[in-house]
This record gives sequence, C-alpha cells and structure tokens, in this order.
Amino acid sequence: MKFLNCFALTLTIIGAVNWGLIGFFQFNLVSFLFGNMTWLSRIIYGLVGLCGLYMIKFYGPSLEEE
Repeated sequence: MKFLNCFALTLTIIGAVNWGLIGFFQFNLVSFLFGNMTWLSRIIYGLVGLCGLYMIKFYGPSLEEE
C-alpha cells in the first residue's frame, strides 16, 4: 500500500507542476515530452487523474487531526 500511496502522490505532484507550467508559461510538459494527445500522453493524463481521485482518501485522516 505504501508503494501505491507514493506512486499516487508523485503523479499528482507531476500533474500539479504541469498545470503550473501551463498557467504561468503556456508550456505543457507532458505534450512536449510525449506528443500532443498521443496514446502515451493520454495514458499519463489518465493516470494523473486517477491518482488525483485516489488522493481524496487522505482528506479523512487530515481532518481528524484537528
């Protein structure tokens, strides 16, 4: 389970950095590295989205600590 948590956190961070680059510099790192909407970039976008949904589970423990 620790691997899945680290994997999801890493991909979520990559997605956040990519969105920051898009917002500030209009530069899409995923498209630059893997092509614009190629099958590989679509897989990466899909995995980042799934990891973002998975990360929702961490709201429970963080709210309980308050």
